Amino acid sequence: MADETTVPILPCRSIDEVEEFYLVLGFTRTFRQVRPNPYLALRREDLHLHFFGMPGFEPNDSYGSCVVTVPDTGALFQAFADGMRSAYGKLLISGIPRMTRPRKRKNAGDLAGFTVVDPGGNWIRIFPSAKAAEPEEPAPGRLAEALRNAVVIGDSHGDHRQAAKVLDGALARAQDPPNADLVEALLYRAELALTLADRERAGELLARVRELTLDAAERERLAGSLAGADDLERILSAG
Repeated sequence: MADETTVPILPCRSIDEVEEFYLVLGFTRTFRQVRPNPYLALRREDLHLHFFGMPGFEPNDSYGSCVVTVPDTGALFQAFADGMRSAYGKLLISGIPRMTRPRKRKNAGDLAGFTVVDPGGNWIRIFPSAKAAEPEEPAPGRLAEALRNAVVIGDSHGDHRQAAKVLDGALARAQDPPNADLVEALLYRAELALTLADRERAGELLARVRELTLDAAERERLAGSLAGADDLERILSAG
């Protein structure tokens, strides 16, 4: 049998909170009821998410999660990010709700995924539907490998403090790493610092990124990451 469809039904504290958030991301409501039980259905093109309300539910304790595969994770991330910037004036990178940036996940075949944690505490894990053909990359250096490990710990498992420790140790040991590896590691560590409410540390890390001398090829390769640095700096300046 083909053309099956699976629709996750996820818990939340308030269908009002969930609806408001997903409308920002470009979803539309297809169904809503408050009695006898709160229930909400949302849709964005072929992406369907359903939610049921649970009075007293604590989003921080949620185990709700699902995997969504899409043709282009970068385009979807950009659409979600634009919605957040328009509604909130910034990306939401800490607390609940929040969104991670697309990064390759070593525990998912190096697919570049990102995660939306919605107001119900549900982790919507978004990955490409097929791995695009890419030139084979050289084996990662020590700093790049530490970053790969930190992404699994922080973005996949949500242990931001341990991910920060992994990167701090790797950055302290790094000796003349490639600029690309150093920028990626510093920016992810700055993001973790903001997630952990350490604004001073985030500022120091972003300053290190801006002090690096990058050639044209490096700037082109790191364009997406440097745009992320702009987002982090806007969050810092917003207070």
